[in-house]
Amino acid sequence: MSLTTTERLRETVGSLLAARGDTSPVTDEESLFVTGRLDSLAATEMIMLLEQDFGLDLAGADFDVSALDTISDLARLVGTRTLQ
Repeated sequence: MSLTTTERLRETVGSLLAARGDTSPVTDEESLFVTGRLDSLAATEMIMLLEQDFGLDLAGADFDVSALDTISDLARLVGTRTLQ
């Protein structure tokens, strides 16, 4: 059985948090960067993972990093960018 996009994103975010020693659960609507659970280096890692795992190209000038702040934001980003 394959994972949904949101489930895959939950795993990715969980791995990034765990790599930083944060094993607390995260909800789909919880801010990751505003709360400081992830930092700018993690944002760079997240962009690379999204490009690799979902085939996105986020190098454009129109990309807004705030689209990475919650798992729900990430799922919307993947949904809209993969449809283009």
